[in-house]
Amino acid sequence: MSEILCVYYSRTGRTETLMREIAGELDCELVKLDDGVDRSGLGGWLNSGRQAMARKLPPVKPPKTKRPLEDYDLVIIGTPVWAGRCSAPVRSFLLEYGETLRQVAYVITRGSDMRYEEVFDQMDMYVCKPRAAAVTIRPNAVGSTFWRQEFLTAVRSIGKEKPDHAG
Repeated sequence: MSEILCVYYSRTGRTETLMREIAGELDCELVKLDDGVDRSGLGGWLNSGRQAMARKLPPVKPPKTKRPLEDYDLVIIGTPVWAGRCSAPVRSFLLEYGETLRQVAYVITRGSDMRYEEVFDQMDMYVCKPRAAAVTIRPNAVGSTFWRQEFLTAVRSIGKEKPDHAG
């Protein structure tokens, strides 16, 4: 895999920390999405949950990447779970840019024991090709390091599969 981009949204910093670790391990570019909305405190938490439940699409500033999004071999998209859905800024990003991405992988952070794997399917609705890899992680929980490493192993194997030339 020659060019990987990690793009994410983080309200509290947990998703940001995890995405920084992943980008560092993969030695790839990291970009935070910005929708210009103050989501701090209890009010920000409530507003974020309401937006997710209503499937609102706040405008997201174009990500400042080194190259056009369609030029990356893989875009890893990180999002927290808000009310059982991906964050509103990530949904906006996917709606605007999802069809131009060559290949995607997802990192979902969550605060509960629920795995929220249905969020992967929600995100898939905005992209052309099925996700290449995905992980749902509860930061600082038992097993989170294991699942991060499993995701990294899966990402590193993307593009290394050899076509079967049996004949």
